[in-house]
Amino acid sequence: MSILIDENTKLIIQGITGREGTFHGERMIAYGTKVVGGVTPGKGGQNVFGVPVFDTVKQAYEETGANTSVLFVPAKFTAEGAYEAIDAKIPLVITIAEHVPVHDMMNVYNLARKSDSIVVGPNSFGIISPGKSKAGFMHDKIFSQGNVGIMSRSATNCYETVFLLTNEGIGQSTVIGIGGDMIPGSSFIDFLPMFEKDEQTGIIVLIGEIGGSDEEIAAEYIKKYVKKPVVALIAGKNAPKGTSMGHAGAIVSADGTGSADNKEQKLSEAGVIIAESTEHIVKIIKEMQ
Repeated sequence: MSILIDENTKLIIQGITGREGTFHGERMIAYGTKVVGGVTPGKGGQNVFGVPVFDTVKQAYEETGANTSVLFVPAKFTAEGAYEAIDAKIPLVITIAEHVPVHDMMNVYNLARKSDSIVVGPNSFGIISPGKSKAGFMHDKIFSQGNVGIMSRSATNCYETVFLLTNEGIGQSTVIGIGGDMIPGSSFIDFLPMFEKDEQTGIIVLIGEIGGSDEEIAAEYIKKYVKKPVVALIAGKNAPKGTSMGHAGAIVSADGTGSADNKEQKLSEAGVIIAESTEHIVKIIKEMQ
């Protein structure tokens, strides 16, 4: 098994005729993802590498039965694209663009919570269930099928972890790029129950970073409900307080809220094993196998 996407995923690409949509669309198809359609307003009726293009998400959904959409559209158009996907009742909506305006994302977040759609991102590299399907722009060659479920706010730290795990013969069940923007559509606590229930996932890896309270909230959930072993890495330990480091969400308040120390303490109290680096994550998991 896996979570969110698998061999039965029917994907549409919003922005399929753009440079990024076309480039990564071809690679998703090459990986085995069932890309059933694309959406670009005003270009309905065209085909891109054999995939039909529609003017609206609703048309694409009705014609193809799509259950997932990935948005390769500029940040300023992401909210509008997400609204359209949610309105069309697409169950899973993945947003790639970085620096989506905060107010836009607040509206998307609230709309999604009132719907049956799950929004992942923005600033997400996507989701991959190795050997089954991928929706995003990750370099799939470094991923391998196995029992480690990963969710990460940091693309770089996630890639490093996956690469090292695969080199050690340790595969992954599903890998989720939560995204590093200030207001993500979904956070760790949304996926923890899925990983806990998933039969393929034996170990859960949480790669967080400074800023926000997602990791602390996750710690409370893990303490109460998660029985599987959880390994966590918090990136950005050396960032000065009050300074955003790379990601819009990676900022520690002057009073220490959102600090790595606070996150690690809460996670440790919940029984989570704290890793000091991506290499340390792999060492811990090797000892569990």
